[in-house]
Amino acid sequence: MTYIIAQPCVDVMDRACVEECPVDCIYEGKRSLYIHPDECVDCGACEPACPVEAIFYEDDVPDEWAEYYDANVAFFDSLGSPGGASRLGPQDFDPPFVDSLPPQNQD
Repeated sequence: MTYIIAQPCVDVMDRACVEECPVDCIYEGKRSLYIHPDECVDCGACEPACPVEAIFYEDDVPDEWAEYYDANVAFFDSLGSPGGASRLGPQDFDPPFVDSLPPQNQD
């Protein structure tokens, strides 16, 4: 099991969760952040740190954001398991689902 980052993070990417993660498993895409399912230790430190409430335990993702589970998996299909987000740095892509979204969270 792991945590999933959903729609409220798209185009916001506050990164407060990154600072709280003790295992450096939150990776940065072009428009959203993603939690590596194999590197996450399920400590839950990221969830309360998120100011936009975008992080959910895998089984608790709201139905309207269910596609974000697959998007999270797809992000790591091409990356594999790099062993730490800070070492890899920001990536210039997102999975097709996130990439195709209109601009989000714009006031």
